[in-house]
Amino acid sequence: MHIGCPTEIKPQEFRVGMTPNAAQEAVSHGHEVIIQSGAGMGAGFDDAAYEAAGAKIIDTAEEIFATADMIVKVKEPQAVERKMLREGQLLFTYLHLAPDPAQTHDLLESGCTAIAYETVTDDRGGLPLLAPMSEVAGRLAPQVGAYTLQKANGGRGVLMGGVPGVGPAKVLVIGGGVVGTHSARIAAGMGADVTVLDRSLPRLRYLDDVFGDTFNTGYSSAGLLAEHLEEADMVIGAVLIPGAEAPKLVRRDQFPSMKPGAVLVDVAIDQGGCFETSKATTHADPIYEVDGIMHYCVANMPGAVARTSTIALGNATMPFMLALADKGWKQACADDPHLLNGLNVHAGQLTYYAVGKALGIDVISPQMLVKT
Repeated sequence: MHIGCPTEIKPQEFRVGMTPNAAQEAVSHGHEVIIQSGAGMGAGFDDAAYEAAGAKIIDTAEEIFATADMIVKVKEPQAVERKMLREGQLLFTYLHLAPDPAQTHDLLESGCTAIAYETVTDDRGGLPLLAPMSEVAGRLAPQVGAYTLQKANGGRGVLMGGVPGVGPAKVLVIGGGVVGTHSARIAAGMGADVTVLDRSLPRLRYLDDVFGDTFNTGYSSAGLLAEHLEEADMVIGAVLIPGAEAPKLVRRDQFPSMKPGAVLVDVAIDQGGCFETSKATTHADPIYEVDGIMHYCVANMPGAVARTSTIALGNATMPFMLALADKGWKQACADDPHLLNGLNVHAGQLTYYAVGKALGIDVISPQMLVKT
């Protein structure tokens, strides 16, 4: 199989879809790997590293898309890239289709087969290809939130850990999954007073058993959320419904009860955001203000630490990428129901229920496709 990896073109996106190690593994399996020149530079991998791994360097994205049987990326294909996709081509990347009708329409029109990293599952009920970036984004969230809290950036001017005689920042984390757990750990490590809200009692018990009094936990309800919003200096949105649009948990009409200059960090922005006033921003212009409340809603937060993110993502995606290349998408998905859960689009048909529900599009069962 010809496996192609183009340079990411989303603003301020420095990650790359394949590491040289992944390229070497694919070549050792008998596949031809083509990498766009400069694709790995943002993550610290030059063209020579890919050539040493056995990959071929190609000058343009147009050549990559025209030649490759499978396209391996990081972020969802941008409009210009979607125009280059073709019938029968396999796309393996993050998609986040539920809040993105334009991308969904273009993928359906292209006739390609698209497998989304964020909906591939594992036998423990986890999302193994989303988890590495959730870990990175979770650990970044308190950092970027602390920066936004600085007065020069519009925030309250509160130091996360306080100082002797002055209390620490109060941080509220909504969601106790991978993002929320890592956010809470880092925020607590910075000295903040942290509370995590979640609606899963087993998860809350787990957090309490593992982390003890490192941070507080609470069962999420509208009343308790409102109570904590009034006290919070920073709120980190860390909710996830796999493949679906994120629920809006903080409303604009609640802002008057919050502290002026409080910060909202929306890690769920890839799925539409979990705050009513969230809109996607970039690393070039990450912060905006609504009614005195500061928002940080960068849609590709892990891109800020591109080398760490690329290596972590590559470690997770490599086995699935090799299975798809070795067997073809249909046999690979037939053999692995967890990989089949990643199938979102095939030959003009939508194959993921949560996306269809969000966008009002009919869905075909992916199990039907692999049986025919």
